[in-house]
Amino acid sequence: MDMIEPGLTFVPPAQRVAGTARLACDKDGGRTRLRRLYQDGSAKIRMPAVSADPLEAVLINTAGGLTGGDRLGWEVDVGAGASATITTQACEKIYRAASDHAEVRVKLTVGAGGRIAWLPQETIVFDRSAFARRLDLELAAGAEALVLEATVFGRLAMGERAAHGSFHDRWRVSQEGALVHAEDFRIGPGIAAILGRSAVAGGAIAMATVLMISPRVETLLDPAREVIGGQGDASVWSVKKSGKLLARLFADDGYQLRKRLVPLVELLNGRAGLPKLWSL
Repeated sequence: MDMIEPGLTFVPPAQRVAGTARLACDKDGGRTRLRRLYQDGSAKIRMPAVSADPLEAVLINTAGGLTGGDRLGWEVDVGAGASATITTQACEKIYRAASDHAEVRVKLTVGAGGRIAWLPQETIVFDRSAFARRLDLELAAGAEALVLEATVFGRLAMGERAAHGSFHDRWRVSQEGALVHAEDFRIGPGIAAILGRSAVAGGAIAMATVLMISPRVETLLDPAREVIGGQGDASVWSVKKSGKLLARLFADDGYQLRKRLVPLVELLNGRAGLPKLWSL
């Protein structure tokens, strides 16, 4: 606090996280190569050295977490025939919000015959946080995508539980201009009470949604269900000239969730396997 005149104090407004990062890549000389990189504020992108496709990019929020009023934006453009895997340096933490909500916007575009694997590590939600995420994915003809978002409502090992708060996750996925997947997940204000209902999660606090757009999904359904086991399920549909696999998983904590996410991602991501930063 700063004294502005006797008996009065000035409380400066709290600093807010603001960051935007954009990455674009193309197929060039038989490999996927970086075409453009833009970084602003707390949003950074780093690319580990890889010897072959896919290009791998790591998203970093240098603020170390998000709270009310914070804003982050990520944009990835994968050119025709190119391939990229996108992950995060660590789990994103959503802290208690005194006012407003934290917001993340993700925009992904993939050219004809290209492929993207959007595989961020888990989002950890703290008590009395407020968070909204929007993911928009546009695929051209013949493009493929693997999209994962995993969320853990509290850290039981640390004695933390997200009892109250607001969480909203919105996805829109289109291929050749036609909507092929849309969902809105909202929970709050009584997060723990809602998750405790048998028709919702039966007390589980960790969950994940995995979406794959590819003509190969039908052959992957049975192996995916074996990995998922009894806590979740998967289904397959035909969409446009491709296919869609949608899987939901839930678990009692983040570690138990990741134990199944790791083999599921390895299965669905083919030769690309897991991002280098993923581990149990």
